[in-house]
Amino acid sequence: MNSKIKKVLKKKKRSKIICLTSYSKNIAEEADKHADIILVGDSLGSVLYNYDTTKKVTLTNMIEHSKSVRLGVKKSLMVVDMPYNTYSSKNLALKNAKRIIKETKCDAVKLEGGKKIIRQIKFLIKNKIPVMGHLGLLPQTNKGKFKSKGGSAKEKKQLIKDSLLLQECGVFSIVLECVKTSLAKQITEKLKIPTIGIGSSAYCDGQVLVTDDLIGLNNTKIKFVKKFINIKKHINLGLKKFSSEVRSQKYPSKKYSY
Repeated sequence: MNSKIKKVLKKKKRSKIICLTSYSKNIAEEADKHADIILVGDSLGSVLYNYDTTKKVTLTNMIEHSKSVRLGVKKSLMVVDMPYNTYSSKNLALKNAKRIIKETKCDAVKLEGGKKIIRQIKFLIKNKIPVMGHLGLLPQTNKGKFKSKGGSAKEKKQLIKDSLLLQECGVFSIVLECVKTSLAKQITEKLKIPTIGIGSSAYCDGQVLVTDDLIGLNNTKIKFVKKFINIKKHINLGLKKFSSEVRSQKYPSKKYSY
C-alpha cells in the first residue's frame, strides 16, 4: 500500500484530514503545504470552463490539469477524479484509470457511486489501483439543484449499505457530499476507513472544499462554502498598481530594464 495512503488511514479518529482541490501547479504548490490530500476534481468543469454540469469534463481535461498539479505536489496524496462515462464498465474503468495514473503519476483515482459501480471498483482494486469512494450527492449524475442526502429512511439505509460495501471492496476513504449531519456521523462511526466531508458536518474524519471557493476566487453561493479570504481584492490591487505604473511610465524603471 502507498505510504501516503497509510498516513491518511492512520488519521482516522486521531486528527482531521485536510483535502484541497487543485487544477494547476501554482495552486497545488500552496495547497501542498497545508493538505493531506490534493484532489484534482472534475469540479474544474464549472470552476475553469463554466460548464453547467461535470458531465462535460473529458478524460483529456483531467489528465492535462493533473499533469500540471503533479508538478506542484510534493508531500500530499494526489487523487484524480475519473470523469463521467469513463468507468461505465469494469474494463473501460481499468483502461482509463491506468492511463490516468501512467500519464499524471497520481496516487489514486476517485469514482462516484455505490452499488451500481461496485464491479468497477472491485476490478480496479484487484488490479492494484487505489480508489477513493464518493457517496451522497453525486455531481456527475445529479439532476437539478444541490440537495442534502439521507433525509428519507430509504436514502439513509442505502447510504449506510453503500458505505459498508465500498469499505469491504477496499476503498481507502469515502467522500460524503451533502449528507445529513446525523447520518454522516453514523457512517463515520461505523467505518474503519476515513470519511471526507463536503457539506456533511464536522463529524466526518476530514473536510474538502474547492480551493477557488474558499479563497474567494469563485463566486459560488452554496450552503457549505465558506470564504476564508477574498483573494480577488489582492489580485485587483496588484493589477491596479501595475496598470497605474505603466500609464504613468513609472514601470519599467532602469531596475527592471536590460
